Amino acid sequence: MEYIKFNEERPLDIIFLGRVTIDFNPAYSDEVKEEFKPLKEVHYFEKFVGGSPANTAVGVTRHGLKAGFIGKVSDDQFGDYVTDYFRENGVDTSGISRAEKGEKLGLTFTEMLSPEKSRILMYRNSAADLSLSVEDISEEYIKSAKSLLISGTALAASPSREAALKAVMLAKKNDVNIIFDIDYRSYNWESSDEISIYYSLVCGEADIIMGSREEFDLTEKLIKENMTDEESAGYWHSKKAKIVLIKHGMDGSTAYTKDGQRFSIKPFPVEARKGFGGGDGYSSAFLYGIYQGWDITDCLEFGSAEASMMVRSNSSSEDLPGTEQVKRFIEEEKALYGDMVARV
Repeated sequence: MEYIKFNEERPLDIIFLGRVTIDFNPAYSDEVKEEFKPLKEVHYFEKFVGGSPANTAVGVTRHGLKAGFIGKVSDDQFGDYVTDYFRENGVDTSGISRAEKGEKLGLTFTEMLSPEKSRILMYRNSAADLSLSVEDISEEYIKSAKSLLISGTALAASPSREAALKAVMLAKKNDVNIIFDIDYRSYNWESSDEISIYYSLVCGEADIIMGSREEFDLTEKLIKENMTDEESAGYWHSKKAKIVLIKHGMDGSTAYTKDGQRFSIKPFPVEARKGFGGGDGYSSAFLYGIYQGWDITDCLEFGSAEASMMVRSNSSSEDLPGTEQVKRFIEEEKALYGDMVARV
């Protein structure tokens, strides 16, 4: 079923705008295995491209979609690493530029204490991604895509927030679908009022909104506090949203469509390596299903499957699966647990 219309004449399926970082995760490979322990006791790390919009851009290309990226990277070898990795994975980098005032890519060091408990140590002083400016936003580039995905982290500080809002305005002007991944991260934000102001501005223009219950609560603080999922969906449907996807972690997620329907899914059971990274896989697979015109339940199942695959991986980007891998995973899980293992 077609929930969103796409302009098939445009060469890019999705342009992503937002955060790209470098992840350093405790090594867990055939050569070196750092077991669960405090970060101060870890000696060996593996380096990966990170940041939710960056990971999701890679994820959708693994499914055959054509992705581009708008962002800033540091003018150094880490910046080279990111752009080279994107190109190797088929992500168009013509919208990426180099920071000019010494800003650096954020560095994320991950502490893995157990499969359920993970924390991060983040270095984001003068972060390169937040130096994105309105001059970096090209109308020609934006209108080359069927959709523009805005990551909420891009709204955390100027000049990035103005750049993101300009991109939203240009997308709206040129009939480019707007996808908003709320993507809340506490760092860089000054106040909860700021969060609600800028998140609600983009939510009000978005065709698809994706976020956790906590993220919707932050967005809606200045509109109406403590909304239920149904109230949130109804409110944003009264604006522009066609699909509102609300996640509840291990309790699953529910998508609400503008015609009043709701569809829910549960996680697939796996033995996790880490408690993060699943959301980017979820978004990649869910959006792929939307682009294929699948029923919402099938999109949710595909997203939930990829999320489960990614929490058992040591990386949030390198191990993102292709379409056939996700299909095999679903078949294997259903053979073990039954056809309704993830369906509600």
